[in-house]
Order: sequence, then structure tokens, then C-alpha cells
Amino acid sequence: MSTTGTTGNNAPGSAVTPPHEIAERALTLSRADGTVVIADEVSTANLRWAGNALTTNGVTRARTLTVIATVDGAQGTAAGVVSRAAVTAADLEPLVRAAEEAARQAPAAEDARPLVDASPLSPAVDFAAPPAETSPEVFAAFAPALGETFARARAEGRELFGYAEHEAGTTYLATSAGLRLRHDHRAGHVDLNAKSEARTRSAFITVPTDDFRDVDPAALDAGLAVRLGWAARRVELPPGRYETLLPPSSVADLLVYQHWSSDARNAHEGRNVFARPGGGTRVGERLAELPLTLYSDPRAPGVAAAPFVVAHASTDSFSPATSVFDNGLPLERAEWIDRGVLRRLPTSRYTAALTGLPLAPLTGNLLLDAGGSGSPADLVAGTERGLLIGSLWYIREVDPRTLLLTGLTRDGVYLVEKGEVTGAVNNFRFNESPLDMLARATEAGATERCRSREWGEYFPRTAMPALRVPEFNMSSVSPGV
Repeated sequence: MSTTGTTGNNAPGSAVTPPHEIAERALTLSRADGTVVIADEVSTANLRWAGNALTTNGVTRARTLTVIATVDGAQGTAAGVVSRAAVTAADLEPLVRAAEEAARQAPAAEDARPLVDASPLSPAVDFAAPPAETSPEVFAAFAPALGETFARARAEGRELFGYAEHEAGTTYLATSAGLRLRHDHRAGHVDLNAKSEARTRSAFITVPTDDFRDVDPAALDAGLAVRLGWAARRVELPPGRYETLLPPSSVADLLVYQHWSSDARNAHEGRNVFARPGGGTRVGERLAELPLTLYSDPRAPGVAAAPFVVAHASTDSFSPATSVFDNGLPLERAEWIDRGVLRRLPTSRYTAALTGLPLAPLTGNLLLDAGGSGSPADLVAGTERGLLIGSLWYIREVDPRTLLLTGLTRDGVYLVEKGEVTGAVNNFRFNESPLDMLARATEAGATERCRSREWGEYFPRTAMPALRVPEFNMSSVSPGV
């Protein structure tokens, strides 16, 4: 087992100091007016394979400690933040002092608010319980099944490439205001890529899982084999606007980016797509004709996230504003778009007061419910002529004011004619705004747990439906498979 970023005692061979003790020691050492300590303990297990054979596997363990010191002054309250990995007991006091010094050198923070107090409403947790852990045993059933899948793929002339990872960890949050909170999380995923014998055709799928007991590699491979079969017939199409069927993972690719770009302050100040012409925000405006509800809920089954704010830094630029002063705020369901109408934008306590919008801190998941009940296959069956996307990747922003994004299709774009897939077409570069996409969508399938190919590493907890989008802009032809 490889071990990285551990926090422990100095003496060789001594037991690693439990993370809750590290957090308590940091609070005891602090001389600041206010202190927040976040200890993140994470262990991972992984498998990697190529050409129908396992290549590597490993287990890692890491701990990161973040100390946030606040110092009151004549001009207001300043905050200093220091995060370090591999902090030993001897390193703990220098880390705390560094955070205090950073606070003393910083200007007064505009987002300063009193630290969140412990209250009778705070959840009862066993703060001293050991952190959640994983091990190679999580692959006990998956790995043998994967080996059998390799043999089948080899016999049928396919090559399989991919990666499986399972992560388990705990975030400990302790503050000088009396909060003691923790959140255990487990998340895994499988990326599987199948290629034809000459590697001229490629298909890909990524799926989320909690424990790998619900992942059938043979079924995943069988689905990819069907896609490779579709690609036996090649059709060249020019750039243009096509009716397009987006699978749940591609919908997540686009809507996660939209969510990251929806900061209330930026909208209030006219700097993003949610700004109302002439001033203010578009909250209250209808954005879609379909009854689309985009929301976050820390208790959503299958994609549960931390039920309180965990902010390692205060931000106010690219992503929605977070504030270190909000650490520990309880999180509830927040409907960003309710049946097609924009209801909320992400806010901290500071930006909520600044914009006059309701307090709605970021939550670690995102779900879209459009009231649909069909599968992606049902959308295909109802298509006269259009394109079915395999996956999207390399998504980048072109214009923040319209949220115009560009990116590439990859690992299969399929032609649908009269309700059937009749072949594969060339890849494209697309130019689309996810907000415009939602406005034009005419049909949605059932919401299902999924994983964004582009952003899943950073934001893994999503649930989306497949969408039918007329006039999706395939702006140019892209090489590659």
C-alpha cells in the first residue's frame, strides 16, 4: 500500500494521530479571534487496464489540514487560510501560526460574518469516530468479472481500456464557535473504452457507483459492442444544426459548467448570463418551456453530499461565491430552476445580503428532473432523423455573458433515422450555451444517476435525464474517433 500526505506523530513507528485530535489540537494552539479547522482524510483504491489486461493497481491514503484564522481589526475582520498535506505533530503549530500571520497581513474581508455558532439544530455526530476507509476488497467481485469480460472481448475482436477507482473519506470541521461536524463519503466510478480490432472505431462509457456491487462489466462491454457495431457503417456529415440526443452524462457535462457559472454576485453586477439587461438578475424569469427542475439536495438518494458548508477558501470569480466564514452552515434542498423558472442563484451570506437574493450556498450535487419517464433508447425510437451523442469532452468557455461553450464529441456520434441507429458519423466541434440548450429542449427521459465525463473528477454527484435538443450547433468537423 502506498501512503501519501499522512498527518501523524514524529516518532518513527508511532501511531498516526487521529484526524479529530489533529483538529482539536489546532484549535487549542490558535491565538486568533476565530478559528476554523478542516481535516480531510481520504483513501482510494484503483485498477487500470489496457488491451484486455490489468496493468496497475494501488491504494493511497492522504490527509490535508486547512486552518482558517480570523483576526478582528479597526477596519474589520481579516481571514488567513493555510492548507498543507503531510503535516506531522511537529508541523502543526507552525501551520497555525502561518494562518494567523496570513490573517494579520490580509486586508479586512468583505465577506466577513460571525462564525457559525453551534446550536441545538446541529446534527449529533460522533466526531471522534475513525474516518471512512476503502481497500482493494471493494473490487472482490468486480475484478474477476472484469477478467471474464476481457476474455470475451478478446474472443470477439475488441480491446478494452479503462480505469476503476473507489474513494472513501471523512471531512472533519471544528471551529472556535463550538461546531464539531463530520461528513463521511464514498464514491466510485468505472471508465470503460472499447476499440475495434484495428482501433478505427471507439466507444466509451463512465458510470458511478458506491461500492462496485452494482457494476456489471460484462453488461457495460456488451453495450459498447453494440455501439462499435453501429459504427461499422460510416456516414460523413457536414457542420450544421442537427436534432441531437444528449445522454445523461453529456447533459451533466454542460449543466455542471452552467452551475459553476451562476454566481449571484456576478449576475447582480452584469458579469454572467444570469444578469438581467438594465440591472439585477434574471431570477423569476422563465428559462425553459419543459417543466425542468434543476436542484441540489444534500440528502438526495444515490448522490448525497455534505449537509453543511465546507469552504476551504473564499472565492468570488470563476465559480459561485464561497465564504470561509460560512463553514458549518446547514444545507437544505435548493431549487435553482423550478419547472422552467429561475428561482435561485448560489449565494454566501455576504452575497445574499449584497444582492437581496435568498441564502443558497453551494451543495456538492446537482440534479435535473424534467418529469420524463423514458430511457435514451425511447428517445431514439421517437426520432425521425438526428444525432445520438456518445460523449463530450474538452469543454471550454467562449463567452461568459452568453455562457457560450465549445467542445468536442468523442467516442461515437451516431446517425438516427426513423427510430433506429443506422451508422456512425464524423466527430464535431460544437458551440452551444447550456442555457439555450435548456430553452430549446423538447423532450426528456427519466432522471438517472450519472457521471460527467469532463467534470466527474471534480463534481461526481449528478443525476440527469437524456435530452432531445433541436438545432444543436455542430460548428465544424473534428478529426479523431
